[in-house]
Amino acid sequence: MTHQNLICVHSTASPPSPHTLFLVPAGTSLPSDLPDLERWESNLKRRDIKPEELTKKPVAMDMSNGHHAALVMIDPEVFRFERLTALRKAAMLLLDESPAEALIVPISVAEEAVVDAVYVMLVNAAPLPAKKKKQSPPLKTLRIADPRFKKKDFAGTQALAAANYLVRELTALPPNELTPTTYRARLQTLAREQNWGFEEFEVQQLVKMGAGAFSAVAQGSCYEGAAIVHLSYRPLHPLKKSSKHIALVGKGICFDTGGHNLKSAKYMSGMHEDMNGSAVALALMQVISDMKLPVVIDCWLAIAHNHLSPHAYKQGDIVTALDGTTIEVVHTDAEGRMVLADTLALAARQKPDLIIDFATLTGTMQAALGSRQSGIFASNETLGSLAVAAGVTSGERVCRFPLDDDYEVDLESKVADIKQCTLEGDADHILAALFLKRFTKDIPWLHMDLSASNCKGGLGAVASDLTGFGVDWGIEFIQRWHEVPDA
Repeated sequence: MTHQNLICVHSTASPPSPHTLFLVPAGTSLPSDLPDLERWESNLKRRDIKPEELTKKPVAMDMSNGHHAALVMIDPEVFRFERLTALRKAAMLLLDESPAEALIVPISVAEEAVVDAVYVMLVNAAPLPAKKKKQSPPLKTLRIADPRFKKKDFAGTQALAAANYLVRELTALPPNELTPTTYRARLQTLAREQNWGFEEFEVQQLVKMGAGAFSAVAQGSCYEGAAIVHLSYRPLHPLKKSSKHIALVGKGICFDTGGHNLKSAKYMSGMHEDMNGSAVALALMQVISDMKLPVVIDCWLAIAHNHLSPHAYKQGDIVTALDGTTIEVVHTDAEGRMVLADTLALAARQKPDLIIDFATLTGTMQAALGSRQSGIFASNETLGSLAVAAGVTSGERVCRFPLDDDYEVDLESKVADIKQCTLEGDADHILAALFLKRFTKDIPWLHMDLSASNCKGGLGAVASDLTGFGVDWGIEFIQRWHEVPDA
């Protein structure tokens, strides 16, 4: 799905559209210049809706010219998450009819509200991949009736929408379509299109290098296509000395059976989505590249299956990670931290200024937060504060969890340097983060446990259950972090 040719910007005198989204300022009455004002007022009265309720409960109606329109009030005083949620509800009142064209008409609202409305329309403009005989067509044209803007003003918004869609598209693909082999081919094609560096570490090479944690997981599927993929982005313009270097790391388990500790049917359902963290890291790199941000990016994706077979790793195995750490395997369904251990160790060898990893990692994070926020862990206070602030500004909310040393006692092993996890499962999201931290070599580091990767009914700007969570947060965080000396 391309978002590059959707937008047309017109003056306020542009012709009407069969599907129109009106944006009006919050208040106790509707603006006098709202088209079909009396009809809107009558519509609200019939539904017993006060105008001020439109900040949370948009409405739609057929106008006197027969066109379908949605109306939402924009309250600049509420958090962005709430504004995006209202805009998403309003947008879907139109997009549910699968229009070929839509028009946004702002009436006395700030430019920020218009940008948000454009983003919401774009991010929901096309359905996710599905194998159905009949599928809703995507939105082909989005017109904005606002003389304050030119088409180029929405380039960043288009890049963000395209990146969010990339996450959801990849995550939605069925496991027989997105395998480690096909995923790697897709990555190679994308790298060529984006002019990124591309490098693959296949299992045979990783075994020789001593990456025993990743290889232990991959061996359950006879190494079927498994690899650590390294993508690199370098800005075209000469870098200033102040430019920073970021390593993005993503968990890319294309299907997770649980291994010998086999999941039940209920919990194995949807496990093709266990590669979501890799898709977030990839899409974040794409939007940074599209926006030509002056940062050096290396993206490391751990691509594999976690399958059950006579070759699969098992409880009690002791494996040696790339950095020489020996790991006692306690539970084969804790494979994400295993593949990430070696991937983080590889990323740390380049000594970046910051490592950020993304993973659908633990059930305990889902238990702690549900699916409306994601959990974050930070190696220092500055990063933690920036991460939470980025969540507020972006509308992708995060909750920070502790990394206190006294939790580490639960990972002490009698037979290896560290346990992979415990069988009790208490605070496993914290133990998993502490386990991963060991492989970052004390480089400043953030870990996002993506409990909000799938939220029934949509979340914030996104209407599909798959949310693409992490891209908007990531770009906001990186822009903030880049401006803070020694962060």
